[in-house]
Amino acid sequence: MDRIPPGPPETDRPRRNRDADWDAWPVDAYLTENYRSLHPYDIGVIRHHAGVYRRFAPGSLARTLELGAGPNLYPLMLAGAAARRVDALEPSAASVRYLRGQLAHGVDDSWQRFYRLCRSHDPALPASCAEALRRVRVVRGTADDLPPGTYDLASMNFVAESVTEDFEEFTAVCDVFVRAVVPGGRLLAAFMERMPSYRIGTGPVWPACPVDEAALRSVFAPRTTGLRILRLAKDRTLPEYGDTGVLLLTAERPRTPGPGHVPGPS
Repeated sequence: MDRIPPGPPETDRPRRNRDADWDAWPVDAYLTENYRSLHPYDIGVIRHHAGVYRRFAPGSLARTLELGAGPNLYPLMLAGAAARRVDALEPSAASVRYLRGQLAHGVDDSWQRFYRLCRSHDPALPASCAEALRRVRVVRGTADDLPPGTYDLASMNFVAESVTEDFEEFTAVCDVFVRAVVPGGRLLAAFMERMPSYRIGTGPVWPACPVDEAALRSVFAPRTTGLRILRLAKDRTLPEYGDTGVLLLTAERPRTPGPGHVPGPS
């Protein structure tokens, strides 16, 4: 799951991740609405994330994670220089099929412009998109399947806020995200700002949890060090999705628990 447009909720009861049929995720409609062409949000996220990956020497990260990869390929492309292996963890059968098809048969032409932009910001990326994506391993699963302390870097783009209306569940997903990296491991994320529950096209309503910078700080500050949050202004080239911008997050998992550390479940 990645950046997703909103719609009005169909019930007053907060919906959780388990209430949505992610296997029926409308991949084609989602890509048409969001990723068949470059938008300012994409340009801003790519510029920001490439700046993080450039800090690592090529091949210096043994294993990285894309949590809730969905059908968005550019976060996977961006890891293609620094990481020797990229795990794209995705629960949706529809998105897994799309990802595996793209990796096996070559990416849609529309992704090439994304890759050119990625490489313009990180010249260490391979000459071809296919080579960059050769490091990717698609894994069907959820955040609950993640063993702690596995990855050198974890990336999450438009996920935790886009799968639940319950702030406690949002917090739990972010906690698992933090604990997925080794102590000292890097965290890299993007969130839709204040996005309500949403529709794609005329499909069903999907659950979302509107978050702002204060909410992100309340979740990540006790769990991380070096927390930094930047904001992208609302993208007017997209349909009216109800969001007010994008929040870009970088941080590290503490090497040792500090006085404000919030332990995860055992």
